[in-house]
Amino acid sequence: MTRYLLGRVPSIVLVLFATSVIAFLLPRLAPGDPAAEIAGPNASAATITAIRAQLGIDQPLVTQYLHWLGGLFTGDLGQSFQYHRPVAELIGSRVDSTVELAVLAGFFLVMAGIGLGVLAGSARSRWGRVCVDGVNTVLLAAPPFLVGLLLVLVFGVAMRLLPISGEMSVLDNPAIGLQYLLLPALALALPMSAGVARLVQTSMLGVRQEDFVDLAVAKGVPPMRISLRHVLRNSLGPAVVAIGIRFGDLLAGAVVIEAIFARNGLGQLAVTSAQTADYPVVQVLIVATVLVAVLAQLATEITLAALDPRIRLEQ
Repeated sequence: MTRYLLGRVPSIVLVLFATSVIAFLLPRLAPGDPAAEIAGPNASAATITAIRAQLGIDQPLVTQYLHWLGGLFTGDLGQSFQYHRPVAELIGSRVDSTVELAVLAGFFLVMAGIGLGVLAGSARSRWGRVCVDGVNTVLLAAPPFLVGLLLVLVFGVAMRLLPISGEMSVLDNPAIGLQYLLLPALALALPMSAGVARLVQTSMLGVRQEDFVDLAVAKGVPPMRISLRHVLRNSLGPAVVAIGIRFGDLLAGAVVIEAIFARNGLGQLAVTSAQTADYPVVQVLIVATVLVAVLAQLATEITLAALDPRIRLEQ
């Protein structure tokens, strides 16, 4: 395990370095000038030039990049142009909201994806498989924002069971916080779970053709035990890979979902910062998103090795 992790360090460093270059250049290639945003529409050219010098964005790009990269290594993420606060402090004040949403959505993603996949892969009735396949098809075709709007209309407007906007931290009040989290987490997780379910279903149907499954049937092992203990465990490889990839997508999907449900998380911060050309915030958010995706991929490979003894991480 240690040898494997050490072997992955160079590739992770290379990915993060390339990400830092892209994260630095991308906001500067987009239209907009942070100095003009701060100065206002009626500011003179001299005022804008002075603000650019104050922000340090009048220096050569290489100098700006090296200064920012050095700050990353020392823990100094810079100062927000728009909020006039340290980026680390600004992100820290919003990260709880997004983490709560991502964790609950990830739980729903795993439960719904594997649950629907097992139902489809275990259903003996033709109509049962058709019904589960129909649900999967609908979820695959529906983007998260559409699922979110439907959930709002059904559970928030028509039935008035759950709040449709705002938030409360689960740490402050678990019961109320979960009520605010349920709809956005479901809206984020359900469309992604359909792809996981399809992989589990396909893999289970393939594993059912193996000899050891026929042997278990011949021994009279109950069908449910065969499905869960023998078939499912040997079918989880593709699902684990898909779930690891989807965990990276949760942060990207949170941008839209937080806008629909008026949550004040990193998604809203990313949109606002991109609109106002707040370079320091956008840069850090891009690098943080890629870092989460890299760690999720690493955790996926370790989980695969734990599930399948044939996989050796040292190789």
